[in-house]
Amino acid sequence: MANRNVPPQWPGDDGRWDSRPHPTTDRYRERPVQQRGPRWVGPDGGVDIDSVAGLPEIYDVDEEDEGPDKGRRRALIALGGAVAAVAGGAALTFTSQGRDLLDKLTGKDGVDTTAAELNNAISNAPAQQQPSTVRTYTEQNESYMGSRAGNELRKNMPITGKLYPTPSAAAANTKVTVKTVLAKDPIRHLASRATFGPTPKVLGDIRRMGIDEWLRIQLQPEKVAPTAGELKLAELSTLKMDIPQLRAAREANNQKGIQADQEVIDAAVGRMIFSERQLFEVMVDFWNDFLHVGPFFDGSDTVRSSFDRDVIRKHALGRYPEMLVAANRHPALLIYLNQNQSSKDNVNENLARENLELYSVGVDGGYTEKDVKQAALLQTGRGVRDDQYVYQPERHHVGPIKIMGFSHPNATAEGGEAASDAYFRFLGTHPSTARYVAMNLATRFVSDTPPKSLIDRLAKTYLANAGAIKPTLMTLFCSSEFWASVGQKVRRPMEYLTATYRTLGVGPTPSPGFQQGNPNRTPFAEGLRQIRNKMEELGQFPTGQATPNGYPDIFVAWTSAGTMINGWNEALDIVNGNRRMFSYLKPEQFAGSKPPATAGAYVDALAKRLVHQTLSAKEKAAILGIAGVSANTKVDASFNGALTSVVRALLASPQHHLR
Repeated sequence: MANRNVPPQWPGDDGRWDSRPHPTTDRYRERPVQQRGPRWVGPDGGVDIDSVAGLPEIYDVDEEDEGPDKGRRRALIALGGAVAAVAGGAALTFTSQGRDLLDKLTGKDGVDTTAAELNNAISNAPAQQQPSTVRTYTEQNESYMGSRAGNELRKNMPITGKLYPTPSAAAANTKVTVKTVLAKDPIRHLASRATFGPTPKVLGDIRRMGIDEWLRIQLQPEKVAPTAGELKLAELSTLKMDIPQLRAAREANNQKGIQADQEVIDAAVGRMIFSERQLFEVMVDFWNDFLHVGPFFDGSDTVRSSFDRDVIRKHALGRYPEMLVAANRHPALLIYLNQNQSSKDNVNENLARENLELYSVGVDGGYTEKDVKQAALLQTGRGVRDDQYVYQPERHHVGPIKIMGFSHPNATAEGGEAASDAYFRFLGTHPSTARYVAMNLATRFVSDTPPKSLIDRLAKTYLANAGAIKPTLMTLFCSSEFWASVGQKVRRPMEYLTATYRTLGVGPTPSPGFQQGNPNRTPFAEGLRQIRNKMEELGQFPTGQATPNGYPDIFVAWTSAGTMINGWNEALDIVNGNRRMFSYLKPEQFAGSKPPATAGAYVDALAKRLVHQTLSAKEKAAILGIAGVSANTKVDASFNGALTSVVRALLASPQHHLR
């Protein structure tokens, strides 16, 4: 990026990168920015944790009935399980810092352990030793996985694989050999990777239609009927407004506290939870990390939502070269990376560099500093007027251009726009771009350490189809490496929270007796905003990364005991139906119309409903231990008063953390 020796930072008003937050970053926040509770460790290597006052909340201890040790043991059973999940089922517990963490968890020092101490126990994790030279989406993934944890995960993936004629044939002929707590069920595996979380309906649809037909329909999202939740997105008044409409309505919207750059994020949350176009939404999120524009910047209230609709969502299953062209004609990207300030007399390199380093060939794609400067000259003339993209010939540099293998006479100012469009299409179909896209798709869908055989196969398909995404995805789903990767991806915080809402069957209508508080937002819109705020508290929300490299896509970057606790407590709030803007199933309904009469059978029914598989005998015993009962104990529909604790423990299990 602009400074190749530091991570990406906010653009200053002079067009250069500086280390201070952009002055408009928080102008729309509805509450003061303050020190929050537990946070996931992010790419900057920092944590906001001094201690976690809410930590005892997971103990469920009534001091009049139980001693603190019993409550601690209950919590640690669940906590230890999720720590194992964040380790991909194995890796962290094999490391010295992992064993140190587990010693902390079991309380061997005889004192209570705070979340800050738990995080210190994994202070050697790559997430807290972010190299200052890491600059790109791919590099940050690789830097995190260049560790013992990464090496352990690498052992779980086959070195090579095979391409089958159909996804169902690949699923049927691939043997899962890795040890994992997840069921080796291809239908559950597909639902976990191609959606934001399995639900009984998704699993039922795949079993009824078959793997091939379900994927065929998912790859035609325009033919999937909108759900009730998606239809309610119409309550977000700015969602379908174009840029001129948003400019005209700016003053009225500001008076009502309505901001389009906020509502587009709320809509993303709603679609992830409620849409049946799940593979499409997964790909929208993927591209928002890959061709990333941050959520808030000067002018984002009028242009950011259009970028989501007219660039990312329009091309998410189309051709990436066309997405890149569209992005470089959009005011959001041009403003975000200061291209609107660039002219033949005052050249700004920010967007030219990111087009190479982040959005196409990648940092190792073969370009030089001279290529960056040539690209910056070629892109001059692209600007913004009245929040709309304009090409200004008088600001365009004229003269021959050579960038990597691309050359153009660039002989006239009037032809500069077409010349740079041709350059973007060249980048979009470059072999290095094919490999870069392939590597990131394999990381998102398969493993934090994807095998070279799969990356090579995806890149070949991408090139053969001129950057078309659907055939590239079909190659992925027809590859044995995908079906062999059960248990090799861990949900990031946003994914964990979304999957929790989905598996608990939360509905988009208000609960009985809900009292409307905000006159300018419907209950549904208010509920989405609250979920989004919680995601932000956990450290990840749609398009939320401030810098242009997007969120890291590997589990080590998000390792934090404090955030796991925060996520579990949020899961408890959902189980209890605390956001009354939505409707909820009663916990008793998770076991069917008539809950089993014995504790063991009840746990079996809950596990199949909530984590979509059976538990091992040891895991089942741990869950029963939380309730203080044996498998044969007679229980009522409330699990003798322990139902909420049992459900929460299942949602803290490795089976729910892994995807």
